[in-house]
Amino acid sequence: MAPAVALRAKMMRRILRPNRSEGPQRAGVGARWYTRSSMRFIFDAERAAQSAARVLWLAGGTLPYIKLIKLLYLADRQALIDSGYPITGARMVSMDRGPVLSEIYTCITWGDEAESAWTAPVSPPANYEVSLRGEPGWTALSPYDIEVLDGTFARFGHLSRWELVEFTHDLPEWRDPNGSALPIDARVILQEAGKSDEEIEDIAAQAEAMWSFRKLGATA
Repeated sequence: MAPAVALRAKMMRRILRPNRSEGPQRAGVGARWYTRSSMRFIFDAERAAQSAARVLWLAGGTLPYIKLIKLLYLADRQALIDSGYPITGARMVSMDRGPVLSEIYTCITWGDEAESAWTAPVSPPANYEVSLRGEPGWTALSPYDIEVLDGTFARFGHLSRWELVEFTHDLPEWRDPNGSALPIDARVILQEAGKSDEEIEDIAAQAEAMWSFRKLGATA
């Protein structure tokens, strides 16, 4: 395990772990399984915006927004596999054109000109593209986050938007939503990546502990 990944995983384990026996139950479906409820991660709007800005910067400043969404999804997916937690925390869903990060899709397609963490570095869409605004900054991103984003762009950045759509259609977690949107269970990603049941439940427990801690803080 790379040092940055090991450090991120160690930090994640500092969160209080619930008893695994209290975790969600599983149901077998062929070679994979789905749970009664998907893992919940905390969406970080600032990290999402800076992740998008990083990818746009790597691309020279402008990308078709479908391509940006796919690259951010693949980066979140890789971070989940490597460290047990995605970079942006956005909800993963299956849509007709492949997996999507729901909150980021909403920021792009339903956003407005009001100042926000997203609109500060990323322009509204024009001709199905978005562009970098001003000088980018990465203060909310860790060195590990940047490593994953840069690695994802190096691996997939040469593909067109439609090649990325086709590629993500072949990912094991994608299911055809028939014009709707279906939640993606992160456990399927982890299982297909070779994680054991124990490792997956440990990751799920840590994610749920973080979610519960945030909810408790919001109501305090």
